[in-house]
Amino acid sequence: MTPDEYVEAVLDLVERIPAGRVMSYGGIADALAERSGRASARLVGSIMARHGGSVPWHRVVTAAGRLPPGHEREARSRLRAEGAPLRGEGVDMAAAGWSPDAEG
Repeated sequence: MTPDEYVEAVLDLVERIPAGRVMSYGGIADALAERSGRASARLVGSIMARHGGSVPWHRVVTAAGRLPPGHEREARSRLRAEGAPLRGEGVDMAAAGWSPDAEG
């Protein structure tokens, strides 16, 4: 998979995250690792920072549920509107976490 194909794969996966659910940067990297040969949460974060404006970026959080840095207020507002379970300053990962494996 080329770097450009990986960017597209990350963005395609983010588009599939259902409203009110989230994935972590590492979860996205892990979901694409076998197919892409890459498994870097930092790379996913970089892709989201550069190219994520056209996808539901607010559904991508840290493994601990922390919201996208610098965009916490907007992300919280969008997630609340979608009915995502929030906990403290972030998302309740046990309740809101999603995996593409859940699609069947």
